[in-house]
Amino acid sequence: MSDRPGYSFDPGPPPEASRFLAHKGLRPSFSWRDVEPEEHAVAFAVAKATQLDVLTTIRADVQRALDRGVPFAQFQKELRPRLEAMGWWGKAAMTDPVTGKAALVQLGSPRRLKTIYEANIRSARAAGQWERIERTKRALPYLQYNLGPSIEHRDEHAAKAGLVLPADDPFWSTWYPPNGWGCKCWVRQLTRAEGEDLGVDAAAPESPTREVRNKRTGVVKQVPVGIDPGWERNPGQLRLQTVEKLLDDRLEAADPATARTAVLDIARSWRAERVLKGEAPGAVPIGILPRDVADQLGMRARVIRATAEYGRKFVDRKRGVDVEHLVALADGLHAGQLYLEQDGRGRSLLVATPGERPWLFALKLLPDAGELGEVWLRTAVPFEDAKRRSMARDPMVSILRE
Repeated sequence: MSDRPGYSFDPGPPPEASRFLAHKGLRPSFSWRDVEPEEHAVAFAVAKATQLDVLTTIRADVQRALDRGVPFAQFQKELRPRLEAMGWWGKAAMTDPVTGKAALVQLGSPRRLKTIYEANIRSARAAGQWERIERTKRALPYLQYNLGPSIEHRDEHAAKAGLVLPADDPFWSTWYPPNGWGCKCWVRQLTRAEGEDLGVDAAAPESPTREVRNKRTGVVKQVPVGIDPGWERNPGQLRLQTVEKLLDDRLEAADPATARTAVLDIARSWRAERVLKGEAPGAVPIGILPRDVADQLGMRARVIRATAEYGRKFVDRKRGVDVEHLVALADGLHAGQLYLEQDGRGRSLLVATPGERPWLFALKLLPDAGELGEVWLRTAVPFEDAKRRSMARDPMVSILRE
C-alpha cells in the first residue's frame, strides 16, 4: 500500500498557455520566413515540416511537454524515434515550393528539436501570461522587464533590465519577451505600490528600428534593433487581435440573418459578460451596421465592438443597465429606427430599439476614421420623446431608417 497521498498540490501548466498552443491550427511550411508573426499566433509551424503527419506528431509532443512539464531531454528521447521512423530526420533533398529548385535541407536534428521545444513553449507561456496580465491589470497595473538566466545578453535587452512601465504601455506590444531565438527575458507583474517603490519610468526608452526584407515573400518591415525578425510582436496580444479580426471579417461577409444571429449569441455569451466586467481582455462584437446605413455614413467597418473600458461606462447595475441591453442594441441595428445626429461635437448614430418602450443608444462616429467610437445609452425614455428633445435642441437630426 502506497504511503503517497491520493491528491496533489501540483496545479499543472497555466491553462492559458496550454490553450494558446492547443487551439493553434497547422501550417506546413518550407522556411521559417514563410510564416509571419500574425500566422504564428494562430498556427503551429515547423520549417521543412511540409507533411501534416509530421507536423501533427511534433505539435502533439510539444503540447504534452508543456502540459506535463516534460524536460527537453525526455522530449527529444520520446520524439526522435518517431520522426526517424517517418523519415523526417537528418538531411534530405526537398523541392522549395517558392523557387521550384531542389536543395539538400536539414530535417530533424537534436539542435532543431531544441529550437522547436524552446520557441514554442516559451511563446505559449508568454501568451498565457499576457492573458493573465490583461485580466488582472487593474490590481497589478505595472510590468517590469527582467533578464533571464543566460550567460550573455543582447546589449539592447540588458539596457532594458529593471524597466517598469504600465501594462497598457505600447512598449509591450513589441518588447514583450521572448524577443528572439534563445531569448530568456521575462516580465514581472507589479502592484501599484511595488511599481512606485521601484520607480515607474516616465516613458519607454527609444527603440531604433532597422529595415528587414523577407527574402522569400518580399515583405519589408521595420524591426526594433535587438529583436530577431519574427519575434517583434507580443504573441498573446497578437493572437487576440488576429482572432478578433477574423471574427469581424466573417461577420462582415455573412448574410444579414446569419450575422444578426451570431451577434446576438455573442452578446449573450459568458465572453461578452467577462469582457464588459473587465475580467477578460480584448473586445466582443455587439452589433453590426446594415450595409446601406454603413454606406450612407461612410463607414469602412460595420462591426461594432465593446471593450472592458466601454463596459465600465455602459454596464451599470445601479441604472438597471446590463448585458441584456447589448442584445437590445443588436436588435435595434437590425430592425429599429436609425437617425443621424450632428452637432458641434460631431456626428452620432441614434439607434432606437424595437418594442413598446424603446431604448435609445448613441454611437459616436469618429471623424475621418470611418469607424465607430464610444457607444453609450442616451436615455431610457420612449424614443419618440427622446427624438423630440433632440430635434428641439438641434434640428440636425436626419432619418436613416424608420
